[in-house]
Amino acid sequence: MTTPGTLPDQHAAANEAPPGADLAPHRVAGPRRWWDWVLAADPGLGQLQTGWRTLVAMVTALTVGYAMAEALGIPDMIGMMVAGMMGLMSAFAVAENTWDRLARAILWMPFPYTAALWLCATMNGNRVPQMVLMVAALAVTFLLARFGAIPLVTGMMLFNGMMVGMLAGIPVALVGKAFAVALVSAAAVLLTRLLLCYPMPREDLLRTQRAFVVEARRVADAAVDAVDPDADQERAVRRMDRSLRRLNITTVTIDGRLAQPEVAADPDAAELLHRHLFDAELALRGIGQAVQELTRLPVPEQLREALAVGLVLARDTPIREAEGLQPAAAHIQERAEAVLADPAAPADDVEAAVLARRVGHLLDSLARALHDWLTLGANAVAGKAEVPFKPTVALERDRLPGSAGPTGRALAGATESGWRRAIPYIRVPAHAAVAAAIVVPISDAIDPHRFYWGLVGVMITLFGTNTTHERLRKFGHRMVGTVVGAVLGILLVHLIGRDHVHWTLAVIVAGLTFGAWGMARAYACWVVGLVVALCQLYAMTTPESGMDHLLGERLLDNGIGVLVATACAALIFPLARRTVVQEAERGYVDVLAQVVAQVEQRWTRPDTPVRLRGAARAVDAALLQVQAVAKPLVRMPVGVSGPAAEHRVALLASATGHARALASAADIDVDLPPRLVERARLVTSTVTASLKELDRFFATGEPEGTYRRVSPLLRELRTELAPARSGPRAQRLHTALRELDALDETLAAYAEQAGLPVATGTRAAQRPTTPMQRRTRAVMAAWGEPRPEPRAQPRPAPTPKPTPQAHAPQQRREPAPVSRARVTGRVECAEHPAGCPAWITVISARGKRLAKAAVNQGSYTVEGLPTGTHTLVISASQHTPRAELVSVEDTLEAAPGVVQHDIRLSH
Repeated sequence: MTTPGTLPDQHAAANEAPPGADLAPHRVAGPRRWWDWVLAADPGLGQLQTGWRTLVAMVTALTVGYAMAEALGIPDMIGMMVAGMMGLMSAFAVAENTWDRLARAILWMPFPYTAALWLCATMNGNRVPQMVLMVAALAVTFLLARFGAIPLVTGMMLFNGMMVGMLAGIPVALVGKAFAVALVSAAAVLLTRLLLCYPMPREDLLRTQRAFVVEARRVADAAVDAVDPDADQERAVRRMDRSLRRLNITTVTIDGRLAQPEVAADPDAAELLHRHLFDAELALRGIGQAVQELTRLPVPEQLREALAVGLVLARDTPIREAEGLQPAAAHIQERAEAVLADPAAPADDVEAAVLARRVGHLLDSLARALHDWLTLGANAVAGKAEVPFKPTVALERDRLPGSAGPTGRALAGATESGWRRAIPYIRVPAHAAVAAAIVVPISDAIDPHRFYWGLVGVMITLFGTNTTHERLRKFGHRMVGTVVGAVLGILLVHLIGRDHVHWTLAVIVAGLTFGAWGMARAYACWVVGLVVALCQLYAMTTPESGMDHLLGERLLDNGIGVLVATACAALIFPLARRTVVQEAERGYVDVLAQVVAQVEQRWTRPDTPVRLRGAARAVDAALLQVQAVAKPLVRMPVGVSGPAAEHRVALLASATGHARALASAADIDVDLPPRLVERARLVTSTVTASLKELDRFFATGEPEGTYRRVSPLLRELRTELAPARSGPRAQRLHTALRELDALDETLAAYAEQAGLPVATGTRAAQRPTTPMQRRTRAVMAAWGEPRPEPRAQPRPAPTPKPTPQAHAPQQRREPAPVSRARVTGRVECAEHPAGCPAWITVISARGKRLAKAAVNQGSYTVEGLPTGTHTLVISASQHTPRAELVSVEDTLEAAPGVVQHDIRLSH
């Protein structure tokens, strides 16, 4: 791909160890390893740790339970059931990251568990009181879940104790021995977890950083394929998009781990790590976007070669020698400047050179960010941060933020007065109590001995879910997982037989371990592993002919419990999905306003400490919450009446990209005269005021104000800054203003989609000048961006000549000759050559749906469109929605009344 002497002497620079390289954590900066793909798929190894915890805890608990049963003279099954519950719940319900909290939680479990066993035993088999107590225990579990880890463990062990007490029929005389088994097994589980699964939050952070390195290399590798003219560039671009999404998830996870006090003891080191990784991610994202644009242009061969070499170096250079990228970056810039200096260069070559020069700048920025990151070392801090680290991302049970935050805020906002202030505490317990009271009689009628299966369905539905979409999705996973697990479990029963106890126990432990590992990836994985384990238990007491019937009853009971719990959650103290979505979007608007407000502080009061990158990272977390709650239960075709939340999510994703770039570019010391300082303050304060109007609109539901565009103000500010001397700070200031303009443009389209009036400027819309702006324009066009009319029509309609009076009525009835047109074209897809099922929806400049047509055998036709600029929205079941502009009057000269517009879909 390259020739000798292509670059300056980069080998010497690459082989020279950068300063501070000896301080770089080897776990992060070491050479490539074959298991790096595991780290990339599971940043921090949280899923593997859960599986390993389950394996260690279950093996320990079952072994100790069997030994204690032999020593105390109680049935082996009772000993193993009591001890097994200690191992299972310690693996799932106790995930503390310090040894003292871990010890308190695990050693506390036997006490509420044994109390429930004793209470169940004292009822002497009276099933109705036992059922009532199980319903109450389930409601208490959800009530205690709001008060921390220990109360949650208490509630869960009470419910499990009642369930095991009824299932095993433990008499009162054996409760004391059962307590001894539970206490000894809990202590043994704690000992083995401290020995084999000791919590190491800092190691988890380093593994997550290593995952960042792996994803960064994947981005560079995909970029190399994208610039290769003989490679499948579309496939490379899709790979790069996936890697960039995973890279963003990894960096947000790192910020969430830094928020844990056990991880970031030094706030200065945490802040510097956050800053450097933010800059590195931003550089990689910019490289990916520039390379995507280059795939659409004819790139000069020498420039293409320089790009390929630079990207190969970015992919293959050891992370400890990141400074070796700087000569490659300089070489790309030199080749790009040579093309730009040629007055005879074609326009496409000039555009490619501009993009290549940007790649060179971004490679240089990436090299600096990686070097600064690694010089932090494992524990050393190269320099003090101007502002200490402050958490902006809060992980939910070691996972990225989801629907819990918006749901909690929406519920709290609707229950601020009177008795309704108790609703956030009693809402889910009420759901559980009512659902359990309905399900228990139904499950008891189906199978009196296993009625608790319905209660399990209620419990798993309400735990960890906040919306109807999530509960129904869990229902689907539960049903599919049960069927698959039943098939595999019965096959394993036939394979190993019913008399090999040790093999049966091995399958039980393996099934639970697999389920624990896969739970974070897909809930169905946990159900498959659980049902495989249960099949081995059922086989000990159930004839072979009754297994199918037994598993069918379990599927029915679980399904009834899930559906009843979902219905109760939707009817008792209901919280509309639209309210939760609006609360999530309101939270996004709030954190975005903080970014703009901190930009204003950074420019107008340079001495004020701000954390622009931290504020931008909070925007990433807020976007994840919006995406978690905005998924529709049933995806409808684009163009149906009413605003679609997924349209606004796409606009917010574009706004997030602009917010990241703005936060990085605006974090500079500016020395502006007071007059320009006031102009800058007017721009930022106007954007902040518009965002507050959006927040007020979400809170009240009434559009009391308007969203005011700042494009005219930014244009005036740029004009006054133009004569200033150029330099790095001036370039970053111009970049910040450009990103602020793009952010304002995106938010204006979002505000109009949400229903807030937009006050537009009087000037014509500017042509997007960057790849991100062009993509933003395409997204906004699909969802009703207000476009001012052009200053002059390219083909004005001719003025009609005077005619006799007799013909006047005929002239008034005759429409303009080009007022209606037809749009036709092909829809092509590389993944589906035979054609993709899709719909074409045409939306006017004001967001009104004009027409809709289906794609048949790769072709479409839309009739009766008025003249003007419209948006074609392509919705396909196997592709993300796509929007493209089509101008009717621009092509009428070639074919009067017909516009040819072909579309190529990609994932």
